[in-house]
Amino acid sequence: MTAVTAVTAVRLRSALACALLTLSLGACSSSHSPATATDSPSGAASAGRITIKDFQFQPATLTVHPGQSVTVVNEDPTAHTVSADDKSFDTKAIEGGASATFTAPSTPGSHPYICSIHQYMHATLAVS
Repeated sequence: MTAVTAVTAVRLRSALACALLTLSLGACSSSHSPATATDSPSGAASAGRITIKDFQFQPATLTVHPGQSVTVVNEDPTAHTVSADDKSFDTKAIEGGASATFTAPSTPGSHPYICSIHQYMHATLAVS
């Protein structure tokens, strides 16, 4: 596989993942706040979501359950990370237009994080 083909395949997979995420989020009920994860009727926790846009994390505080999946969507044209101050999670670099997923810590509490590339970007993951 050539380098151009490999890059095209990665971009295609990223675009497909973003499209599926968009479709799944569109099916969510508007009665739930996007900033707070809630239990689904089956008892399984829904996924948390952090959006990076205009060099800011949105929401500034996301509340999730211990061990819950958190998806990070980078809407900026440059790479960012979601790196916990306590090292409990780190997405590594997420290129512009791409996404990544990590597992929330199993320890309840407040877990501040930054973008290790742009250290003025701060937010908090609240695990309860």
